[in-house]
Amino acid sequence: MNVESFLKNIEDSLKNHWDSPALTDFNGETVTYGQVARKIAELHVVFEVFNIQKGDRVAIVGRNSSNWGISFLAAVTYGAVAVPVLHEFTPDDIHHIVSHSESKILFAGKYSLDSLDFSLMPYLETIVLIDDFSFAGSRKISIEEAKKIFAASVREKYPSEFSHRHVEYHRDGREETAMISYTSGTTGYSKGVMLPYRSLLSNMLFAKTALSELKHGDNVVSMLPMAHMYGLAFEFLYEFIVGCHIRFLSRLPTPKIILDAFASVKPRIIVSVPLVIEKIFRKQLLPAINRPFVKTALRLPAVDRRILRRINERLTDLFGGNFLEVIIGGAAFDPVAEKFFRRIGFKYTVGYGMTECGPIIAYADWANIPLFSCGKAAPRMEIKIDSPDPENIPGEILTRGDNVMLGYYKNPEATEEALAGGWLHTGDLGIIDKNGYLYIKGRSKNMLLGANGQNIYPEEIESRLNNAKYVAESLVLESHGKIVALVYPDRDAVDAENLSESDLLEKLDKTRLEINTRLPPYSQIARIKIQAAEFEKTPKKSIKRYLYTK
Repeated sequence: MNVESFLKNIEDSLKNHWDSPALTDFNGETVTYGQVARKIAELHVVFEVFNIQKGDRVAIVGRNSSNWGISFLAAVTYGAVAVPVLHEFTPDDIHHIVSHSESKILFAGKYSLDSLDFSLMPYLETIVLIDDFSFAGSRKISIEEAKKIFAASVREKYPSEFSHRHVEYHRDGREETAMISYTSGTTGYSKGVMLPYRSLLSNMLFAKTALSELKHGDNVVSMLPMAHMYGLAFEFLYEFIVGCHIRFLSRLPTPKIILDAFASVKPRIIVSVPLVIEKIFRKQLLPAINRPFVKTALRLPAVDRRILRRINERLTDLFGGNFLEVIIGGAAFDPVAEKFFRRIGFKYTVGYGMTECGPIIAYADWANIPLFSCGKAAPRMEIKIDSPDPENIPGEILTRGDNVMLGYYKNPEATEEALAGGWLHTGDLGIIDKNGYLYIKGRSKNMLLGANGQNIYPEEIESRLNNAKYVAESLVLESHGKIVALVYPDRDAVDAENLSESDLLEKLDKTRLEINTRLPPYSQIARIKIQAAEFEKTPKKSIKRYLYTK
């Protein structure tokens, strides 16, 4: 891997893997690395037709697909700044992001395009439909004229066969802005994170160390949104540089669709957010584990090992049976599921990162990471805890290093606050042990204060609730000095027993009393309220708390 230039690695991969399969829309067409290079070249011509300059912003909104990935690669290899936009954002949010970033071109999937208004995005020169790269709108010249100019330009630039010699791209500088990633956090504010090529390259070099066994031709499944840095970096960019064959789940990735894809593709590496893994754990494993015979057998040491081995084999098979490890990140992992996975010997690890670091901050491989830790500081990164006793008293996690952003686009005040003192202030709380392993305790903005000033971490209470019967997910809040839990029920469990709402409340209250016996008095739940609809979430599948604390 080239250690000086991110884009040189993209260029080299295209040339070195020319005839190998590169991208496939699941159950759809496959394009080779050479075909990707040709499409990139054609999109560079599109940029020229509309007078796009180096440094101009190119927005991309749509579901994961081969053409989404090609659009991103075309933007950065041209020297433009990519602006990925989550397709699940509201039309108002998309209009705002495209306008705020002053994007000149918008690549949009038909699903997103149908709800957008060209007139509300005044800087746009054109809209290109991701599905087939056709022109969907143009401000200064007609679509028909743009098509003619494009066709003539392609014929002029590539009169004969397109080949390796045509693949030569923009040379990136370390501090040059590669992309602006607009976050949608649990606080409700959307900020444009400016990531330099230094950050993208450092994350790729990290992946080369952490995933050293991944090689050309290996299969991977891209199921996380590529508009989010976690999925973009570790399900697409690094695998593309290595020469893997990447399959995109273009539909909503439900657990069934994901498991079907794993069974078919047998991916070599799996990257996931906790919510997906927890759903598989609760639906596929817990029912079997909770059978009386199994629960009894698990208490017997001699039988225990055989049963645990069989459970591990079943879970490994569910994930395709061919993976090096499952990397979980993006949000807190349920400690009950984590403890059980560790007990059976499942090959998983939990990392820590954020968009502002493109994304990695901490990691350790599955064989070395302590239970409930998210690893040590990644290469070229430092971590410290803002606490008088970092090993025992949680404090804000601070980090610095090559992965850290340049700042927030057009927001110097937020940039100054986030990067105060030369460290990125993550907003997360944690401790770090004597060996350098990091343990997350929660978000500093989520922390509640007990009546006598005690710190209460709602995530710890929620993890207990989320493993209770009849609970799909929960949110713990403070109301008038009391701890209140909002619970979205597990509708399958409720319907299976035909429970009325009063029956459900009665059972949830028994759950509340049982959980309170394991909590200190100052953090005990005073009341449970049923949440009628599933909680709204960020791209990382964290609940948008601010919507429920007004």
